[in-house]
Amino acid sequence: MITRLLVANRGEIARRVFATCRALGVATVAVHSDADADAPFVAEADHAVRLPGNTPAETYLRVDLILDAARRSGADAVHPGYGFLAENAEFAAAVTDAGLTWVGPSAKAIAAMGDKMAAKALLADAGVPMLPTWTDPDQVTAFPVLVKASAGGGGRGMRIVRDAAGLAEAVAGARREAAAAFGDGTVFIERYVERGRHVEVQIFGDTHGTIVALGVRDCSIQRRHQKIVEEAPGVLPDEVRERLHAAAVAAGRAVDYVGAGTVEFLLAPDGQVHFLEMNTRLQVEHPVTELTTGLDLVRLQLLVADGEPLPVPATPAPQGHAIEVRLCAEEPAEGFRPATGTLHRFAIPGVDAEFGPTRGLRLDSGVVDGSTVSVHYDSMLAKLVAWAPTRTEAARALAGALARAELHGVATNRDLLVRVLRSGEFAAADVDTGFLDRHPEVFAPLLPADQLPLAALAAALSGAAARRAAAPVLAGLPSGWRNVPAVPQVTRFTDIEIHYRLTRTNTLAEWARRGPFLTHSVEEGAPLNTEPEPPVELVSATPERVVLDVDGVRRAFRVHRVGSSVFVDGPDGATSLTELPRLPRPTAELAAGSLLAPLPGAVTRVHVEVGQRVAAGDLLLTLEAMKLEHPVLAPADGVVAELPVAPGGQVETGAVLAVVDPEEDPQ
Repeated sequence: MITRLLVANRGEIARRVFATCRALGVATVAVHSDADADAPFVAEADHAVRLPGNTPAETYLRVDLILDAARRSGADAVHPGYGFLAENAEFAAAVTDAGLTWVGPSAKAIAAMGDKMAAKALLADAGVPMLPTWTDPDQVTAFPVLVKASAGGGGRGMRIVRDAAGLAEAVAGARREAAAAFGDGTVFIERYVERGRHVEVQIFGDTHGTIVALGVRDCSIQRRHQKIVEEAPGVLPDEVRERLHAAAVAAGRAVDYVGAGTVEFLLAPDGQVHFLEMNTRLQVEHPVTELTTGLDLVRLQLLVADGEPLPVPATPAPQGHAIEVRLCAEEPAEGFRPATGTLHRFAIPGVDAEFGPTRGLRLDSGVVDGSTVSVHYDSMLAKLVAWAPTRTEAARALAGALARAELHGVATNRDLLVRVLRSGEFAAADVDTGFLDRHPEVFAPLLPADQLPLAALAAALSGAAARRAAAPVLAGLPSGWRNVPAVPQVTRFTDIEIHYRLTRTNTLAEWARRGPFLTHSVEEGAPLNTEPEPPVELVSATPERVVLDVDGVRRAFRVHRVGSSVFVDGPDGATSLTELPRLPRPTAELAAGSLLAPLPGAVTRVHVEVGQRVAAGDLLLTLEAMKLEHPVLAPADGVVAELPVAPGGQVETGAVLAVVDPEEDPQ
């Protein structure tokens, strides 16, 4: 019987496993890098062991260090979570050889499914339907195709190629990214199905020969081949669901599967089912299965690892509907590149439970207020899941909770998720892997551009209230009060400038704005906005909350300040502003055409030379950060004037990567 469990992972999955262990009375052990020393999962474990270093290669991928941590902490079992070593057959074997209980499938099953080409051959013999697949790019004759990493998933090392001209570069890029993410650069090529749906079956097996399908999930809505919205049960005809269950169980039986696993399929528009891969671990999206079956899948993993028979003899009928979104630290304005920084506030209203199968609104989070989002790991912050009797209710509840969440300090994909959940196509279950490509409108921020001035006005008024509250004398007087009305007060933010004047009774006498600006500068003497502003009355203002009456309709804004950053959450959406100092200090001026590193990372390749002429959009260099490659493109036609970085060099946020002198227009 397992008495003390080490989780060889981090973040929300470690917290998820610990939650079930607490309920079962199993002691817990966390392993952590230096970067994660203060992370919530470390604080929640009964025991914690440091893995010196920061990068995954130095810490979470070190089998020797993890086994030593198990020995020193007295753990008698190891749970791999997902990612890192979860699908590493050598790790599973090493855990077993050390006399520990491995919470997962056998090393043999992991190895069989870990080589995706070998897995396809094995399961094809078992009658599981397959897509045409190639290992040699020269053999490909039909397009479009998908280049995929053989050793991993999660969208890493994956490229869509629509013609032969782009195949060689796609294969090379996929190999680099796969090697960086999984330590194995092997890739293969698969026929790409347009308008296909990504569906998957949760299976579970025990040591007594039982293998059960626990329902179908739909994970079709993806960005960069990474799932961002998942739901159960998938909206499918019963006949298709039964075929998927049968194929998934056949795949499990082909490798004598034990534990939690997921068999992933591509459902073509004509109803044909094609095997994609089998993930020999618990999936990120397992909560939607838990909420629609009432099962705790981590509990089942521990029971099966202890040799107990699976207490689920047949596929359970789904109850209600569950939808999950992956909330990630990403910069929407910069192509959703991963974002880093300090999460000053992480608050989601109405959460009913965390990390368990309790129905309602569930949060599985790896972060709390004050958490640091590091460049070393994946950008996912949390998973928010809503269960309701119907799909419509679940989508509405989930979108509402996300829209009201306070997410301050690190940019996220929240607005995109809300717009997807509220779209008519999602409501009609008209989804496939190309959903986001066909619906660019869902990438628009929730806060309409014409509502930004009101949010900025609320930020300015909250600042005035904060200054009056902190005043050592005459704190009861309104901010900027004069016996004779004078010029309005001015609050300058990076992209907008607010002018306002308060009366001696602290009401808003007038207001105007300059901006929003297309550049991050305010030209002195630029005219105020000439368009009439809506009539606004100040109902109340405190440092944390401002209520405005806009043309007879009250709107409440929540305001949170951290230094010069001001975070405003209003009824129509959220925004973050940077308040400019009244007397700014002089700063060094960058050369025109400077391209700066958007986040810390390593320069993997430099494609140009100093003096080379480039066109707008040309690839200058490639930066690797947070397990992904980030291309740096020429912003305009010009000549490369400087290249201060070299392949293999490490750079910090804001470092100059290249300088491109723009070509002058001959006209």
